[in-house]
Amino acid sequence: MLGSLAEAEDAVQETYTRWYAMSRQRQDAVESPGAWLTTVASRICLDVLGSARARRERYVGAWIPEPLPDRTEWSGGPAGDGRAEPADPADRITLDESVNMAFLVVLESMTPAERVAFILHDVFRYPFAEVAEIVGRTPAACRQLASSARRRTRAARTPAAPTAGQAGLVRDFKVAWEAKDIRALVGLLDPDATMAADGGGLVGTVLRPVEGSERIAQYLIHIADKAPGLTLLERTVNGLPGLVAQHGGVTVTVAAFSLDGDRIARIWAVRNPEKLRAWTESGQN
Repeated sequence: MLGSLAEAEDAVQETYTRWYAMSRQRQDAVESPGAWLTTVASRICLDVLGSARARRERYVGAWIPEPLPDRTEWSGGPAGDGRAEPADPADRITLDESVNMAFLVVLESMTPAERVAFILHDVFRYPFAEVAEIVGRTPAACRQLASSARRRTRAARTPAAPTAGQAGLVRDFKVAWEAKDIRALVGLLDPDATMAADGGGLVGTVLRPVEGSERIAQYLIHIADKAPGLTLLERTVNGLPGLVAQHGGVTVTVAAFSLDGDRIARIWAVRNPEKLRAWTESGQN
């Protein structure tokens, strides 16, 4: 819902704080604690999204959702460690798709109410009657919100490439970048490809998206020349094959990719160190 792991953790903490602030008698009076917690967490997210929109308008450069390591590293832990995992494989696929970088970027274009209604109904399968109680709208209004959000996702969606195919393409991209082979890079990129970088004003990077395969390839070669000793690692980023760049053993960039057919159409490079904490804390560095 929030596109920020830190904000999500704060929202969950605030939800539980409100729960434990109630007397035991009031807790016992709650018919469904799970539904209560979901309602409170969703309303907190609505408030956070409202204030986040204002903050992101003042953000330096492009704002990109936080890149997430493999879900076993950041949510639930590896199988067999005693923590909860989705019982239904279909649920796991849905959750993995909901943190896909391309999907999160589309969510950023939605209003807070659209985003919450859409996620609760389309991702977590809540009926509109329950969504209405959470967001404070009528079921009909929530249906319209979700429908509007659905149109946005359809308009931005590109045919999904098999994970193995994306892994091979990202690997070829890594090899071409390391070799500073501009021709190979251009060949791997869609002619109308776009690359956005998020430094948050804390590290140097382009403030506007770089457009076109030639310009992106030239920029990547410039980066390689400017930062000798950069190590590129193949990692799962937001559920899909991506790249992690390290310098001196420190993670400095995490890149997510979106494909259009057999070429790379979008690159999201996150360099803001505040958004890379999960990669350090999870041992990805």
